[in-house]
Amino acid sequence: MLDLTTIKAITLDLDDTLWPIWPAIERAERALENWLSRHAPMAAALFANPAARHEIREHVVLTRPELKYNLSAIRREAIRLALYRSQEDPLLAEPAFDVFFDERNRVTLFEDAFLALEFLSSRFPLVAVSNGNADIHRIGIGRYFRASISAQQFGVGKPDPRIFHAAAGAAEVQPSQVLHVGDDATLDVLGALNCGMQTVWINRSDHLWAHPAVPHETVTTLTELCDLFPR
Repeated sequence: MLDLTTIKAITLDLDDTLWPIWPAIERAERALENWLSRHAPMAAALFANPAARHEIREHVVLTRPELKYNLSAIRREAIRLALYRSQEDPLLAEPAFDVFFDERNRVTLFEDAFLALEFLSSRFPLVAVSNGNADIHRIGIGRYFRASISAQQFGVGKPDPRIFHAAAGAAEVQPSQVLHVGDDATLDVLGALNCGMQTVWINRSDHLWAHPAVPHETVTTLTELCDLFPR
């Protein structure tokens, strides 16, 4: 059970908590493929092979371990490597990535997201905490948040306690005064619990909970999350 009297701030995951991520990624992949087919057809053909695309990404991850949490840099370097292997201009990696990133941030929020953000941000400072590379300002929801902390900017990702501590610091409260809300059982719920935060698990798909430690509350929508608080 939540102790509402101690909550002074809320931290929110983004992907699959405020919007479904895979439709946006699939659109972004298609936009990138279409752009490459016009400007770098050999690299486009290379990326069209799933095995080759996976090998290129894994090569970047293995050879550039400092990029572990920087999804944008990994994507950009994978494009650059594909261009290089295809004997096409590696400088095209930047505009190609821009095409991908613009589409990646054209997300469609869950129907309950805007009202929930309005409600929660009127009562608590909100801090976005994400392992992804979404840009809340490009998406158009930046006004609801006190701060946004991403793994690629911070250098470590959830469930590392440091990113949760940084989020509490951005809200100018102690971790014990934070409610963290997210969809991922391990990254969000267990990570936040290990930092002494209260947690709400957003379980939109009726997944089974499989861990000894449990969230303080489980909800299926952001509307249910808002209903936990008195009006």
